Amino acid sequence: MEHTTQFYINGAWVEPEGSSRLDVINPATEQVIAQIALGTEADVNKAVAAAHDAFPAWSATAKEERLALLDRIIEAYKARYNDIAEAITQEIGAPVTLAQKAQAAMGLAHLKTTRDTLADFAFEEQLGTSHIFREPIGVVAMITPWNWPINQIAAKVAPALAAGCTMVLKPSEIAPLNAILFAEVLEEAGVPAGVFNLVNGDGPTVGTALSAHPDVAMVSFTGSTRAGILVAKNAADTVKRVAQELGGKSPNIILDDADFQKAVAGGFRHVCNNSGQSCNAPTRMLLPRSRYEEAVAIAKATAEKIVVGDPHQEGVTYGPVVSETQFNKIQGLIQTAIDEGARVVTGGPGKPEGLDVGYYVRPTIFADVTNDMTIAREEVFGPVLVLIPYDTEEEAVRIANDTPYGLSAYVTSGSLERAQKVARQLRAGMVHINGAPMDPRAPFGGYKQSGNGREFGVHGLLEFLETKSVMGYVAA
Repeated sequence: MEHTTQFYINGAWVEPEGSSRLDVINPATEQVIAQIALGTEADVNKAVAAAHDAFPAWSATAKEERLALLDRIIEAYKARYNDIAEAITQEIGAPVTLAQKAQAAMGLAHLKTTRDTLADFAFEEQLGTSHIFREPIGVVAMITPWNWPINQIAAKVAPALAAGCTMVLKPSEIAPLNAILFAEVLEEAGVPAGVFNLVNGDGPTVGTALSAHPDVAMVSFTGSTRAGILVAKNAADTVKRVAQELGGKSPNIILDDADFQKAVAGGFRHVCNNSGQSCNAPTRMLLPRSRYEEAVAIAKATAEKIVVGDPHQEGVTYGPVVSETQFNKIQGLIQTAIDEGARVVTGGPGKPEGLDVGYYVRPTIFADVTNDMTIAREEVFGPVLVLIPYDTEEEAVRIANDTPYGLSAYVTSGSLERAQKVARQLRAGMVHINGAPMDPRAPFGGYKQSGNGREFGVHGLLEFLETKSVMGYVAA
């Protein structure tokens, strides 16, 4: 790859101010696949200055100009689609099929959805004698994660461009290669100089400098709740807008009239998707006590069919987790669950048999879990499911809501009306009924410590806009 040790600032690939480098590790092989430059506060200042200078002209562009740019970005993205998918396979260990059909595909989906949203969006409206304007907020700092990297980059960059904002992106230093390719896509599409800027680096240095910068009007952050709190504190002194998509510990309520084979098996496969590294994974499965052991058996049988291995190998269900740090965290939480009395149904500590190299985790299911156990409270971010029994529908809702998080929730029932009733009671930003998939037009975001603000579709576009009321704009 080109440009791995450069930053994209003011429409050009430039050398960093500092000399620090970081190895990018393939988690399937534990081998170095690239090196990136780590940015400094001086690099951030250059990028923010470029975005600040570009804002007046870009914010004044017509909708038609922004639509034309998004059309060019979509075509340029398609031309680099396979490169982006392969980069994601190498840097986070996503199986080839997942990288092609989900990871890279979501980036394209957000670009297309934003384009369609912009085409129908009204930036002005009349309200009596007042006129309401929706205007771009300004320079946006974007801090994105490694688990669904291009998904989160596109979900921020596309609506910010559509809104008329300029931006500086700091992707995860663990999975930066897809972001560099995305910057090349934007360059190829002809994004004006300074409108989009990329600076690689770590959170304490680049993330802090961006979130505290006085010329940054907004921070759009996706990552852990712990890091999100630090971003909000850094941003507080300048009273900038902070939009956050953080952690989750999503409940999956399976009601007694559900198809248990389909619901339990599908629920566990969902947890294991992307090696369990999804903030909205349904990691707490709530089951009626009368059918609890039936569900345990189905979950166990499902786990035993999962194939863990080389992400380039055909037929592999999931690959490694992203890093040694992540592997060790998961192992610690698995051991804590055992120490606290949870029953290991399948899996447990250690690596799967025959996979000594790579950060592979055994697909793990815990039964006899109570909602006060650590494994039921903390986000594992690995292929680990807990099974929690309940006696009544009311108790299931209470357990589901008994969490500091509120990103997603899931309900399965043979009765749509019954599932709808439960869905309305759940304190989560998103609820999936009977396995309904993600909708790139519907708002994505959570309650409580899962963050604030929304992404995707029209709600994602609104995040990057300020609202101005002009009273007396027309004669009474």
